[in-house]
Amino acid sequence: MEYRSSNQSVFKRIDYSILITYILLVITGAISIYAASYDFDNASILDFSEFSGKQFGWIGLSFFLGVAILLVDDWFFDSYAYPIYLIVTLLLILTIFIAPNIKGSHSWIVLGPVSLQPAEFAKFATALALAKLFGAYGFSLNAKKSNYLKAGAIIILPIILILLQNETGSALVFTSLVFVLYREGMSGLILFAGLASIVIFVVSMKYSALTILGTPGGEFIVMIIILAIILGMTAYYCKSITVARNIFLGYAGVTLLSWIISLFDVALNGRIILFSTLGATIVYLIWEMLHKEARKILIVIAFAISSVAFLFSVNYVFNEILGDHQQMRIKVALGIEEDLRGAGYNVNQSKIAIGSGGFWGKGFLNGTQTKLKYVPEQHTDFIFCTIGEEEGFVGSTLVLFAFLFLILRVIQLAERQRTAFGRVYAYCVASYLLFHLGINIGMVVGLCPVIGIPLPFFSYGGSSLWGFTILIFILLKIDASRNEY
Repeated sequence: MEYRSSNQSVFKRIDYSILITYILLVITGAISIYAASYDFDNASILDFSEFSGKQFGWIGLSFFLGVAILLVDDWFFDSYAYPIYLIVTLLLILTIFIAPNIKGSHSWIVLGPVSLQPAEFAKFATALALAKLFGAYGFSLNAKKSNYLKAGAIIILPIILILLQNETGSALVFTSLVFVLYREGMSGLILFAGLASIVIFVVSMKYSALTILGTPGGEFIVMIIILAIILGMTAYYCKSITVARNIFLGYAGVTLLSWIISLFDVALNGRIILFSTLGATIVYLIWEMLHKEARKILIVIAFAISSVAFLFSVNYVFNEILGDHQQMRIKVALGIEEDLRGAGYNVNQSKIAIGSGGFWGKGFLNGTQTKLKYVPEQHTDFIFCTIGEEEGFVGSTLVLFAFLFLILRVIQLAERQRTAFGRVYAYCVASYLLFHLGINIGMVVGLCPVIGIPLPFFSYGGSSLWGFTILIFILLKIDASRNEY
């Protein structure tokens, strides 16, 4: 790969739609922080003793950092992707041992009056390393199985190190890179398996208190879902009406027989019925596998067995692995418990604030929930509730559309790159932004558990702002230089 330097014209070739959107978001974010932390005794938005003043300071430094990135030679990020990843990895390891305990997390390095969170910088380092791997000559994800291991190792290493810092939310962000792997050729089955795992976990927990035919309600419903998916997968993969029809008739026969037996006031055990049906289905599929396309039917059998195994691991993980506060947050998010004075307090107050904003909002600096400090962390993870209360549905929608435009534009830039390095890096940026946006908004409105995911460019904090600034400006530099390869 050859490059030629063109820094003198980089400012003519950068994508200004992304740059302008970035500037609008960070400025709007700082103003929102001012509104969230507004002090009646000190009305200056640029007071550096207040959160808004400090954020404007971080924004100014971010602009200088962005310009510096644009002036770096074209080859730098490609050539030094692995060394950058190694340095940040070592920093993550060091953080585990030297970071103080802040709210149960050891993820912040304190440097005098400034605290930095290395996990935020691991995002661009991991994106560069993954892009470097895919940009290697002749590299293809499906060429060798070891390529999956290489890509997986780059993603999993920071996840493990950040989990060791007890920073679950930041670690989960890196799971979004699975969409990058999918774009580069990973089987859709893996995405489907991930989605199925989420459904199994949520449903089994949500309805665990119910009892259906002597069986825990969550387990019963999940088994019904698994049997339905098996039928659909059989019809899709086997391309055989006969096999799918036989399985469907088997299901219908079991259902009819169970109904007839129930008419005689015979107590039925749902677990025995469902597992007998599943066992018979697997035996039938094995018999078909011996006569037809083994690999495709084997996929269905593997799904059936792994889904049941995952179902029975849910209770163990939830009760033995997760901490009490994590369990309560999940229960509150799923509506199993309310706990309005404990784990559910933040979300409940946030929803009240957003709902009180109505269509047009109460107006800038007129939010009562905000001014009276009812919502904890309203200038960080719950910053969106300030927007909802003061700017209403209209303002919230405009912010979401700005993020949507940014993400879609990043994807457009990804598809016009001339190298795998540029394409993969751009998709990493889009994945991070989409994950942060979805989970943060989900937290604020009560659709997701509260796991400490900041809203990009809005939540207070220099580390988050710098991390996303580096991500965006490296992308702008790569895109501006795409014709130089």
